[in-house]
Amino acid sequence: MTPSFSNKKALIQYRMEKADKTLNDARALFKQDGTPSSIVNRAYYSMFYAALAILATVEQEPSKHSGALALFDQYFIKPNLLPKEMGKFLHQAFDMRQTGDYEEETELTKEDAKETLEAAVKFVQTIEEKLSKDNAL
Repeated sequence: MTPSFSNKKALIQYRMEKADKTLNDARALFKQDGTPSSIVNRAYYSMFYAALAILATVEQEPSKHSGALALFDQYFIKPNLLPKEMGKFLHQAFDMRQTGDYEEETELTKEDAKETLEAAVKFVQTIEEKLSKDNAL
């Protein structure tokens, strides 16, 4: 069962654990020469879970992925609480995942997967550092 906003710290920790585990899945797929779309999917979801974790600090619970991206930008990128690069990473990973999961005419490459995985590592690490600094973890 997912913790709720009534125990915000537990919810944030739960979501960051999911982010870390999903990032490890993406790394394992990359090492095992998994399909680029699978690597991108897991890398994006690690970022998504980390974004949900930090959104919990401002008690925002988006119902859609697009909502999570918009709220992340609104609460953390526009006020310069996180580097603009983090918003760029999240949006690019979202677009790549959409391509890999839903567009039959476009194939993701191993390079796409590598770049998305590298962005995910930086993203999750940056969110974790911010949450630790703000004493939210």
